[in-house]
Amino acid sequence: MGDEHGTHHAHKDHIPTENLKKNNEHTHNHAHGKMNQMPQADRPVSPVEKKHSHHPIPEHGEHTEHDDHHAMMVADFRKRFFIALIITVPILLLSPMIQMFIGVDWGFTGDSYLLFGLSTILFIYCGKPFLTGARDELKKKSPAMMSLIALSITIAYIYSTLTVFFINGDDFFWELATLIVIMLLGHWIEMKSVMGASRALDELVKLMPEEAHQITANGEITDVSVKQLKAGDAILVKPGEKIPIDGLVYDGRSAVNESMITGESVPVEKEKGNEIVGGSINGEGILKFHVSRVGEDTFLSQVVKLVRETQDSKSNTQRLADKAAKWLFYIAVIAGVLTFLAWLIISKDLNFAVTRAVTVIVISCPHALGLAVPLVTAVSTSIGAQKGLLIRDRAAFENARKLNAVVFDKTGTLTEGTFGITDIKAIGITQHELLSLSYSVEANSEHPIAKGIVNEGKKLNLKLRAVKDYQNIPGKGLKAKVDGRELMIVSPGYMRSEKIAFDAEDYEKLAQMGKTVVFMLDGDNLLGYLALSDMIRDTAREAIEMLKSMEIETILLTGDNQRVAAYVGNQLNIDTVIAEVLPQEKAARITGFINEGKIVAMTGDGVNDAPSLAQADLGIAIGAGTDVAIETADVILVRSNPLDVVTILKLSKATYQKMIQNLIWATAYNVIALPLAAGVLYYQGVVINPAVGAALMSVSTIIVAINAKLLKID
Repeated sequence: MGDEHGTHHAHKDHIPTENLKKNNEHTHNHAHGKMNQMPQADRPVSPVEKKHSHHPIPEHGEHTEHDDHHAMMVADFRKRFFIALIITVPILLLSPMIQMFIGVDWGFTGDSYLLFGLSTILFIYCGKPFLTGARDELKKKSPAMMSLIALSITIAYIYSTLTVFFINGDDFFWELATLIVIMLLGHWIEMKSVMGASRALDELVKLMPEEAHQITANGEITDVSVKQLKAGDAILVKPGEKIPIDGLVYDGRSAVNESMITGESVPVEKEKGNEIVGGSINGEGILKFHVSRVGEDTFLSQVVKLVRETQDSKSNTQRLADKAAKWLFYIAVIAGVLTFLAWLIISKDLNFAVTRAVTVIVISCPHALGLAVPLVTAVSTSIGAQKGLLIRDRAAFENARKLNAVVFDKTGTLTEGTFGITDIKAIGITQHELLSLSYSVEANSEHPIAKGIVNEGKKLNLKLRAVKDYQNIPGKGLKAKVDGRELMIVSPGYMRSEKIAFDAEDYEKLAQMGKTVVFMLDGDNLLGYLALSDMIRDTAREAIEMLKSMEIETILLTGDNQRVAAYVGNQLNIDTVIAEVLPQEKAARITGFINEGKIVAMTGDGVNDAPSLAQADLGIAIGAGTDVAIETADVILVRSNPLDVVTILKLSKATYQKMIQNLIWATAYNVIALPLAAGVLYYQGVVINPAVGAALMSVSTIIVAINAKLLKID
């Protein structure tokens, strides 16, 4: 907002520039301040994929690698699941164990070969995602869910094949089939519930126009591709157009809307010597500028680079199910080897030792584990959607329960990002009259300050008066005739330059609270003044109070000036206030908090918040914010309600507790089945047979399904 006591901080350019000027004086000429800031973004996509994109910024019309990849994976798992389900039915009916279990005999000559054929199709086609996933995990020397499933189905398939052609023994084709079906179902449910690959790079590219108006050496204007521009080229920007590339103004004057870039709501006055940022939107004036940066040196490229570096340096968080699967994988391998060696030594019977070892390995991957987490994921995602939360990264969300610090951006996050009138001081006329006149004049303007006054006028159902000779006066304000009066709405700077007296003490008090003040003149006669500020969201105070009650530190991190930040921080009783911070400094601050041992969530809405959203343990984007911030975040607050940050923490804790319960139920099956399968009570006449194993498996699967449905938060 930028008057000398105003709310908009004049940032320094992070790339050294000799000719940047600061002008913090508020001018109501659609230019309530100046901000010379040129700050410097791929996040992991779905938790199932766990990949990063390392591509340069795509051209318009191109798609990043993960645009449709996630949707294709969901469709692929769905197709494989239904095919597996169809094949599993005859496998179960042909299985001697299942026939014995239900007391029938449907055996016929060659049935074992048919069973083998169907199981081979199932193993190769439907089991492929687990086999390839296991290969990737083992390459990284980090076995998890895919490795555990692949181990079980591979051992089951190989051993069962041997029983058909070479050795005597009970096959495990039924176990192979049911395991693949349930695991495919679990992955399909989970992926479907967390669908939404990151498109941050696409969203950044959308900010940039494809063409620019180049001014040739002889002064002619020609449209050229932005890709052809070089440093030093002269460019023309017409009113209302997007600025095509970073540059330095050499002629013209206009207010530029940088909100998409910085998250700040107030347009910034630009004139000769000022830097402008590609992607921002020109106001009502014409600007001519020389290109200052191209390619990877531009602002948006720096944001992309910073987010990419941040995500690459951020360790991949293992999800709870993967941790459980990792331990079960090691247990399965160790228990299988020990069982084989023990029975080989004790019984001297190779076939018996192999059978026992295979049984241990096959049942070490509980079917219920495949549904224990996905079902909770689906339920928590559904609850989140009902509460206005869009969960994009499950690993980050699940770990939100550990958070002990929440960092908030100010504009558009704790505040509405729109202005409202907070104080009215009338001199010689009524407040109603002052507001009515201001409303009538400002109704012709699209400036955020004007909109704040107009909204107040509409709220009070004020009547619009006839306005004549309306005009913007560069560097001064607005001028118009209303009811025969020559009215002006001007800034404090104009009042001082024209030496028009006003209550400096009262103005200073308002400015100290971070408010923007505009004065109304009738000729040289002061009729009064209005104070406006970016309105604090109604729910922000309650959100901060609730976080404090949960013993979570609250931090305000903003690019606005110290006075504004201190005022908002004081109003909301925030623990720590840090102001005048550039985008790359925001990310560095987040890193600093993490290095101090804090587990940090960052809540923001602007492009300038993207690097810090990526850096934080949990990135939370306000739904009304820029697409880039939304695409970079782990969780999106659809309702733009700060109170939903508290809901995230509650839901994360409840989800984690439910997952732990389900994993206990899922693995309880193993606690009973593994020792019995290994034959620890063999000589006491107790050994697990397939029927008992199937019963235990079914009970644990049903329990986790019911338990997942019981998830709820206050």
